[in-house]
Amino acid sequence: MTTRAPPKRSNPKNIAIQAAFLTAAVVVIVSAISSARTNLDAMGLSSGFAFLDRGTGWSYSFSLIEKSIDDTYRMTLFIGFLNTLFLGIVSIVLATILGFAVGSARDANNLAMQTAAAVFIQLFRNVPLILQLVFWYAILIHMPGPRAAISIYDLVFISNRGIYAPGLNIPAAAVTILFAISVALAFLLLRYAQTGAGRKFLIWAAITCTATVVTSYALTPAGEPVVTLPELKGLRFVGGIPIPVELMAMIVAIMLYGAAYIAEVVRGGLEEVPKGLIEAGHALGLPEWAIWLKIKFPLALRTIIPPLGNQWVFLMKATTIGVAIGFSDLFMIVSTSITQSGQTLELIGILMGAFLLINFTLAQLVNALNASLKLRGH
Repeated sequence: MTTRAPPKRSNPKNIAIQAAFLTAAVVVIVSAISSARTNLDAMGLSSGFAFLDRGTGWSYSFSLIEKSIDDTYRMTLFIGFLNTLFLGIVSIVLATILGFAVGSARDANNLAMQTAAAVFIQLFRNVPLILQLVFWYAILIHMPGPRAAISIYDLVFISNRGIYAPGLNIPAAAVTILFAISVALAFLLLRYAQTGAGRKFLIWAAITCTATVVTSYALTPAGEPVVTLPELKGLRFVGGIPIPVELMAMIVAIMLYGAAYIAEVVRGGLEEVPKGLIEAGHALGLPEWAIWLKIKFPLALRTIIPPLGNQWVFLMKATTIGVAIGFSDLFMIVSTSITQSGQTLELIGILMGAFLLINFTLAQLVNALNASLKLRGH
C-alpha cells in the first residue's frame, strides 16, 4: 500500500522575499515612468502615441510600397517594418542555402572542397559584420555609372546606383502581399500538413507560382507586358526592378556572414550521423550524392534545425546595422523619428515590440519545422 507524501508547506520566509522583490520591481518601474513624464513635461514634450497621425515631412531611400514626405509616422514606421521584414527573410533564405552548400562541402571527402569551405568559414565568420557591410557598400558605390553599367545579356544591369533586373509589371504592394501570403502558406504547411518535407515543398511551390502568375495577369494594365525590362533613358534606368546599393550591400553582407555560421551548424549535424549507416550506403554501392541525399541529410536535419533557428533569429536582428550605410530599415526609421518628433520612449517601445513580434513568429516557424521532422511516436 502506497502512502501519499504530505503536501509541501509554503515557507513564509520565501514568500516574504518574493513579495519584497515584486514590490521593489513595481516601485522601480513606477518611479521610472514618473521620472520620464516629469522630464518630458519640463522639456515641453507630450507623451503618448498621438504623434503617429502627424506628417513626417522627411523622406528616405527605399520602400517596398509607394511613399511620400507627407506620410504619417504610422505609415512611415509600417514601411520601415516591411523593409526590415523583407531584408531579413531574403537574407535568411540566401544564407541558409549558401550555408548548407558550404557545410556540405566542409564535410565532403574532397580535400580541395574541404579547404575552400574552411577558408570561407574562417574568413566571413571572424570579420565583424559591420566591417563586411562597409566593404561591400564601398565596392558597389564605385561601380560604373548608368551609361557604362555592367550588362548581363541586356537583362540585368549593375551600376553605382544599384542593380536593375526584369520584374513583374504589377504594383509593389501586390508583390509584398504575395510574398507575405507565400510565407504564411509555408508556415501552415509545416505546421499542419501530414505529408513529407518534399511534398510540402512541391505544394508550396505550386501554389505560390500559380498565385503569382494569376495575380500578374490580373493586375497588369491592359496593353502592357506582364514582365518589364530595364532600359537606359538619359542618366537612369526605367522599368524592371531596381535594387538600391544599400539593400544589395545589406543582403550580401548578412548572407555571407550568416552562411559561415550556418555552415558550421550543418557540418556538426552531418558529423552526428552514425558512421555505420554511411558504411551501409557504401556497401550497397550508392554514390556519394545518394548517400548524402538519402542518408546523411535527412538524419542530420533533425539535429540541425534547433541551432539553425537561433541563427535565423540572430540574422533578423542583424538587419539593424543598415543604419551605418543609410538603409531605411525599421531601426533607421525609428532613429530618425526620435530625432524629428522627440517621442523617444514610445518609438523605442514600438521598435522593441516589432522585433519581439518578428522573432516570436520566426521561433514558432522553427518549432513547426522541428515538429514536422519528428519521428512518429516521439
